[in-house]
Amino acid sequence: MTHIDVHGVRLEVAHIPGDNTRAPLVFLHEGLGSVSLWTQRGQSWPETLCRATGRAGWLYSRRGYGQSDPVHDVRGEPRIEGFWHVGRHEPDYMHREALDVLPALLAKLGIERPVLVGHSDGATIALLHASAHPVEACAVLAPHVFVEDVSVQAIAQARDAYLKDPDAPGSLRQRLARHHRDVDNAFWQWNDVWLSPAFRDYNIEAECRRIGSPLLLVQGENDEYGTLDQLRAIRRAAPHAGLHALPACGHSPHRDQPEALTRLLQQFVTNARV
Repeated sequence: MTHIDVHGVRLEVAHIPGDNTRAPLVFLHEGLGSVSLWTQRGQSWPETLCRATGRAGWLYSRRGYGQSDPVHDVRGEPRIEGFWHVGRHEPDYMHREALDVLPALLAKLGIERPVLVGHSDGATIALLHASAHPVEACAVLAPHVFVEDVSVQAIAQARDAYLKDPDAPGSLRQRLARHHRDVDNAFWQWNDVWLSPAFRDYNIEAECRRIGSPLLLVQGENDEYGTLDQLRAIRRAAPHAGLHALPACGHSPHRDQPEALTRLLQQFVTNARV
């Protein structure tokens, strides 16, 4: 584990050793994720996937998540602080991550054409990056390309759960606090923007039409944060994409169906010949 400075902000970065002659896997976490949250019950799914594909891997925590630098006054009014637009997230926050922050981080790591593996918000960021920058391939788990009522309802329920007995052992806030340097920072920068009226019109279907790299779409049939209409919309925009709906699986395929997901991605990377 290390930290890398990107535009004056220290981002938590972790490396998984592997074959350096092939494009590495770059993992992009969910809206409340971090480097450590990819590991559940002592099992690191990114490490499992890297072993299965024989590739190196990189993980990082976005600003305000994990052990990366926090966003000061995350519920205040946005302001410019050097490169960063600091404060409450605006509806373009995933565009900024995909088009400004991620390219700068990849350049620091010496990665020109990664294989992106993104989950939820990280999946959306992966799609946006692949629409504008060269990648060897892109695999997205439970992506969001537009805002659905089911997503807003689930995120509102998460807010209520976060506020209920926040300091009680086992509460949502306490569980997340094990993974984030500033748990309130991590939670509210995600929750506030998703529940804002300005975010309801968020849509990246047009950007998906520009993705030419091999593309894999995966979602659980029981995803509580989105419907399979998300994958169908991407498939209409990028007809070459492979689409897989996993049974007995919620919003996090790497937690609910890790073996099936690993097989899918291993086959995808092999067939893509990257």
